[in-house]
Amino acid sequence: MTFFTFLSKFPTEEAAVDYFILIRYGGVLICPHCKVTSNIYRYRQRLKVFHCKSCNNDFSPFKGTIFEKSTTDLRKWFYAIHLFLNARKGFPVLQLQREIGTTYKTAWRMYHQICTAMQNGEFKPFEGVVEMDETYFGGKPRKHPPKLYDPATYDESKNLTTGRGTLKATVADLRERKSGRVYTQVMPPNEFGERVTGPQLQEVIDKTCAPGTTIMTDEFFALRSPHRLP
Repeated sequence: MTFFTFLSKFPTEEAAVDYFILIRYGGVLICPHCKVTSNIYRYRQRLKVFHCKSCNNDFSPFKGTIFEKSTTDLRKWFYAIHLFLNARKGFPVLQLQREIGTTYKTAWRMYHQICTAMQNGEFKPFEGVVEMDETYFGGKPRKHPPKLYDPATYDESKNLTTGRGTLKATVADLRERKSGRVYTQVMPPNEFGERVTGPQLQEVIDKTCAPGTTIMTDEFFALRSPHRLP
């Protein structure tokens, strides 16, 4: 979504609120006090608050979400989420502050609320065909050993290695082909200093995939070791 597409989709704050209600409630609000769907009206000056004439109570459809009790415009929240999800290598809080025009404190809170929201929810096991691979993170090589390694046995030459064998942090990732859902997990060394072993990968598979799931991988030797796949 480009910036101009965003503006055309959410030209006003009211349009952003209506979109939220459409996505979360199917476009029909229910009063949490008397459970009716009629005689519900929006305040003109307080777009995030609604009034039920049946029970004469106010309520907010944003209760229980990251937008609850926030005085920041919902359009700024939506644009912050858009920037966050489309950033290739993370999105600095200072840049978020400049983009949406808030204070640093507000941008910092929004950033962490979005991160928290992405972690919430019960995980549904993958089914069907699942693609699995490993990747490595850690930036440029460092002279000093990472915290996970013993300085007495640390081999600096291995820190220059790319791909498998590097001392960078290893992350296992799985993607459900049908839905596009993704699961990632950092793979720290075991008690013997080994990383990404067959049993470790098996544990990730058992935790994320339902029985009968087809796992698509490369020819990594750990996945060809004698351990059970679902």
